[in-house]
Amino acid sequence: METLEDTRDFSAELSQLLMHDHDIVQVLNSLAKMAEHRLSSGRTVRCGIVLERPRRNIVVASGSAEAQQMEETQTGFGDGPCLEAQRTGNVIRIPDVRHERRWPPYMEEVRKNGPLSVLAVPLKIDASSTAAMNFYSYEAGDFADDSLEVAVEFANTASTTVAIALRIAEHSETAEDRKRAMESRTTIDIAVGIIMGQNRCSQDQAVQILKRASNHRNMKLRELAEQIISKVGEAAPSTSFES
Repeated sequence: METLEDTRDFSAELSQLLMHDHDIVQVLNSLAKMAEHRLSSGRTVRCGIVLERPRRNIVVASGSAEAQQMEETQTGFGDGPCLEAQRTGNVIRIPDVRHERRWPPYMEEVRKNGPLSVLAVPLKIDASSTAAMNFYSYEAGDFADDSLEVAVEFANTASTTVAIALRIAEHSETAEDRKRAMESRTTIDIAVGIIMGQNRCSQDQAVQILKRASNHRNMKLRELAEQIISKVGEAAPSTSFES
C-alpha cells in the first residue's frame, strides 16, 4: 500500500505536470490517473474529479473510462458524494454502496458499475471555485485508516496543483476573451464605416442603423457586421492583439 511518506514525495511530480500541461482538463485528468496509480497497490482504485467555477461549465475529469462515466452520471443528477464534498468541504466515506441510502439515483449507477466503496475528498483551491476527488474501490470497507489518510493527503497535496492550474487557465481564458472582444470591435467598426459611406451619415447614426438592423433580424452585432463587410467584397477582418 502507498505510504503517507510516499504520497508527500510526489510534490515534484506534480510540479512537472504543470510544466507540461496547461489545459485545466488535461491537468485534472493527469491528476486522476496519478491518483489511480498510487492508490491501486494491491487493489483497483478509480478516481474522478469534479470542478465548478463561476461563469464556466462544470469540468468532469477522470483517470479511467469507468470513473468518467460515474462522474458524468453524478453531475447529470446534480447530487452525489463528490458534489456534496465540494460544496460542504467535508470528507465523505461510503464503506459499502450496497447499504447506502443517500443519493439513490447516483448510487444505483455506482452499483451497476461494480465499485463497493466510495471516498469523496474536497480540494482546497480558492474562494470562488470548488472541486473534489472521488475515489472508487471494488472492495467493501475500503478507505479506512491508512488508506483513508493516504487518499486525503493526496487530495490535499493535489489542491495546490489545481489552484495553480486554475490561475494559469483563468489568465489564458481572460486573454482569449479580450482578444475575441477586440476582434468583434474591429469587425463592427469596419461595418459602421461602410454604413457611414453608403448612407452619408455620422458615426453615431451608423451605429444606430446597425443596432436597429441587428434587433430586427435577431442577429448578433458581429454577425450582421460580417455580413455587411462580405457584401462589399471584404473578408471578415482579423485583429493583431497581444495578451
